[in-house]
Amino acid sequence: MSDPQIKRVLMSVTDKTGVVEFARALSEEFGAEIISTGGTARAIAEAGVPVTPIDEVTNFPEMMDGRVKTLHPMVHGGLLAKRDNADHMAQAAEHGIGMIDMVVVNLYAFEKTVAGGADFATCIENIDIGGPSMLRSAAKNFESVAVVTDPASYDAILAEMRANNGATTRETRAKLALRVFQTTNAYDGAIAAWMGAQLGEAAESAAGDAARDDKFPAARALGLTKAQDLRYGENPHQSAAFYRRDDYAGAEHSLAHATQHQGKEMSYNNYLDVDAAWAAVREYDNPACVIVKHLTPCGVCEDGDLVAAYQRAHACDPVSAYGGVMAFNRPVTSDVVVAIFENKQFVEAIIAPEFAADALEMYSAKKNARLLSTGGVNPAGGEVEYRSVEGGLLCQDSDAVHEDPASFTVPTKRQPSDEELAELLFAWKACKSVKSNAILISKDHATVGVGGGQPNRVNSARIAVEQAGEKAQGAVAASDAFFPFRDGFDVLAQAGVTAVIQPGGSIRDEEVIAAADEQGIAMVFTGHRHFRH
Repeated sequence: MSDPQIKRVLMSVTDKTGVVEFARALSEEFGAEIISTGGTARAIAEAGVPVTPIDEVTNFPEMMDGRVKTLHPMVHGGLLAKRDNADHMAQAAEHGIGMIDMVVVNLYAFEKTVAGGADFATCIENIDIGGPSMLRSAAKNFESVAVVTDPASYDAILAEMRANNGATTRETRAKLALRVFQTTNAYDGAIAAWMGAQLGEAAESAAGDAARDDKFPAARALGLTKAQDLRYGENPHQSAAFYRRDDYAGAEHSLAHATQHQGKEMSYNNYLDVDAAWAAVREYDNPACVIVKHLTPCGVCEDGDLVAAYQRAHACDPVSAYGGVMAFNRPVTSDVVVAIFENKQFVEAIIAPEFAADALEMYSAKKNARLLSTGGVNPAGGEVEYRSVEGGLLCQDSDAVHEDPASFTVPTKRQPSDEELAELLFAWKACKSVKSNAILISKDHATVGVGGGQPNRVNSARIAVEQAGEKAQGAVAASDAFFPFRDGFDVLAQAGVTAVIQPGGSIRDEEVIAAADEQGIAMVFTGHRHFRH
């Protein structure tokens, strides 16, 4: 079957960007009849482009506040009829159904309505029915019908029609159809996620597992929109892309929606490292800097001054910091940039709520450095995170340190001083971001030794102590999970650590407590672990 010329077009769009110009070109250049609905028809008519209202096609008025207008055989028969099927065409002729060669539809802005905080009834009214139905009918019959959902496609469609005697090619129609099913899948997923949240909130008082059912429903549709193709994945032989989650409630200040001010395109590994740094720095209320290399924090500091926080985070491990990524929980000023330049530190990327204009100007000389601003800082935790395995997806609540220090217990004879307890709380937050088994040593609210990603805890302790060196004297340590034996604890004690924070809960807790008492070390049990596999 040859490519059909576009002679009859149905338009109904929420996003009216470019629709008048598109309609004018279809009408004037190709003689296409434009059929349209509601506000779209008014916009086209007011621009002087001939338009046929939908009720003249259906011989039935738009009704019920516009809920019913395109759900009609005159519309869907014209979309679904197979042009090369004699029976289909005979039935269409019998009932006076004209063929529709192109559908131009984008959907009610449901996600935008929800994000704007609209009430329940308004959100319900913004669930599109006729739009998805027309899109699906047209996409199913892509052999004969072109279906356009994105205003950005208008110019390319017109160019193809000009080069193809007023027709689109089958390859283009097939790609447009695929885009329809991707769009309607994401749209339905957003509605399902919102409805699940609404019903979960309503049922929470009646059913103890309502919140769990809301987060982890029996079926989950993920809406993902490709943000960019990446040069490659973890290694050059792996192809890769980055997608944004359409249902992410914290999108406003997230990495996925950050503004990149300069630098090369983000790579696969850049995204992983920047995400790890951004998640870590959000744990702190005071100005903080986190430096990450290969998903491992190599410098973390919280200070009253952001420049000092950077300098002390960098001092933790200057060798590893070179070529890493950095995150700040406060706007980056020119003073911070001066400190980075003075250290001659090369960074792959920096993420922060914002950058001062003079800071951006100073960094413009470093063309390869990626600078990303989020516009703000979302609180740590509170979202569902995903991790893929072969053939499946793991979902869990994102982890954050929300424990109340008043709930901690001290099983040792020596109690931590107020100063030690404040330092332990810093170490506990910092340790959460280190791969397990994680041991972290800190002093004056800055990391001095980090050991993690080891198959046993004692080796992590040795790595942290070796890195800390003499700085371990008088420092404190955090362990993300309990000590299964006293050997790892003894490594820290022998290095001069004065206090340790850990979850507790081992069958050998008494053995570790005894080791602490032998060496006069204070130990705090949190009752919670922050294992990062």
